[in-house]
Amino acid sequence: MKMIFIQPPRLFLAIFACAILLMASCNKNESKGTEIAEERPNIIFILADDQRANTIHRLGNEDIKTPTMDSLSSVGTTFTNNYIMGAMNAAVCAPSRAMLMTGRNLFHITPSGDDIESVNTTLPEQLQAYGYTTFHTGKWHNGKEAFVRSFTSGDQIFFGGMSDHYNVPLQYFDSSGNYPNDGVHYLQQHSTDIYAQAAVKFLEEEQSERPFFMFVAFQAPHDPRQVPEKYLQMYDADEIALWPNFMPEHSFDNGEMGVRDEMLIPTPRSPEDVKMHIAAYYAMVTHIDEAMGKIMTALQASGKADNTYIIFAADNGLALGAHGLLGKQSIYEHSIKVPLIISGPGLPQDRVSTSGTYLFDIYPTIMELAKTPIPETVQGKSLVSILQGDTTGNRQDMVFGYKNSQRALRTGDLKLILYNVKGVYHTQLYNLKDDPWEMNNLSSKAEWASKIDSMKQHLNTLLASAGDSVDFDKAQWGVPEIPSWAEKMQKNNPDALGKFRKMAEEENDMVKGYWKED
Repeated sequence: MKMIFIQPPRLFLAIFACAILLMASCNKNESKGTEIAEERPNIIFILADDQRANTIHRLGNEDIKTPTMDSLSSVGTTFTNNYIMGAMNAAVCAPSRAMLMTGRNLFHITPSGDDIESVNTTLPEQLQAYGYTTFHTGKWHNGKEAFVRSFTSGDQIFFGGMSDHYNVPLQYFDSSGNYPNDGVHYLQQHSTDIYAQAAVKFLEEEQSERPFFMFVAFQAPHDPRQVPEKYLQMYDADEIALWPNFMPEHSFDNGEMGVRDEMLIPTPRSPEDVKMHIAAYYAMVTHIDEAMGKIMTALQASGKADNTYIIFAADNGLALGAHGLLGKQSIYEHSIKVPLIISGPGLPQDRVSTSGTYLFDIYPTIMELAKTPIPETVQGKSLVSILQGDTTGNRQDMVFGYKNSQRALRTGDLKLILYNVKGVYHTQLYNLKDDPWEMNNLSSKAEWASKIDSMKQHLNTLLASAGDSVDFDKAQWGVPEIPSWAEKMQKNNPDALGKFRKMAEEENDMVKGYWKED
């Protein structure tokens, strides 16, 4: 499909002008000498919700329209092997964002990710301690206490995971830290427009000499698939290409067949139904793209573009029919690989990095760009050296997990996925170089048996060092069928335990994150 720029010419020219300023910034910095070297940069961090990695036109998706993301990529570095580490509950957004905000791996955050313990200094909290104004608009999924200590200002804040995009329960920033549940207001605008307007307003009004960190956390393209009609009209579902790995349903029970996300379209799913969802999903991404363009225009008008780093990423991907799944509750590429683009003064432009990175590497990267110390609790690795062209410290192995039922290892081009669903085991092995859509499972081929064994043992070692409790050498991977605290409940009241377990399997908020704990 031919590329179509959806933004008005004035807006696109402003974005292009911003790019030119970024290109010229190195020379400006050199001319100012030590004065600019001591200046602290501003940082704009834009996070999409559920946007899979292959939804940027410039990176090969001919169906989607993303001129702002394309422009940002052309003046920055795009990381094409950027992953989340996984999740320990079905609401993948929360643990992903908890890892992002703490710089810690999956096994060193709370299982649900719904809160961030005070022992962990959050990303904006650390910047705030070193003189930054920290501003937030949009979704915050990690508890009010962590929010209060993280941000010095904000506007149009949504505490939660998902909502109707036209009826978001919003809160104004309160410097006292008081955010009562009944203190919400509603604007009857689409969430993407609300958060873009708040970000633009901040850029227009921010006059402080202090550097700023602005976190814009969109709710889209997370369902419900609601988007203004003008964006829907840009996509004809009949013309949308299905993913090569589309399937009507998954080939086996991965433990999440009944989760909410999988209920959005009944199985077996038809190509027509899935294409309708993909078209609406693309429209939501294009809506975000245009909103980002407005933010870039406001940045340009503020006169601060040449001293501002811009980071764009997403919290997790989404299946949307790939492998017969709809949601994000897996560790296939479509669920764990997410966009990451970084641009700004002094950084290379129009570069693509294939280095393996985790989303939580953004924390130490921002600290290094901001000339701010990295807290000792942070486990991520700064990407600044990679941004500067040095790949000697590139990760050789990457591990992933979902609940206590799925684990994976990527080493080089090979990716091993292991499943343990109520004692039923499955193994998948893919060569991502030859098979990026994970369609040709090599695990049944005899010539790969020894390689699978060695990768499994290597994964076991890596998981142990990362803090995981799963152990492939133990029965049931070392995960008790019933935790010790639940055994006591079973003796006293078997019926209550059964109800509790059913609630856990249904991801009920009352018991979320506790069933697997011993």
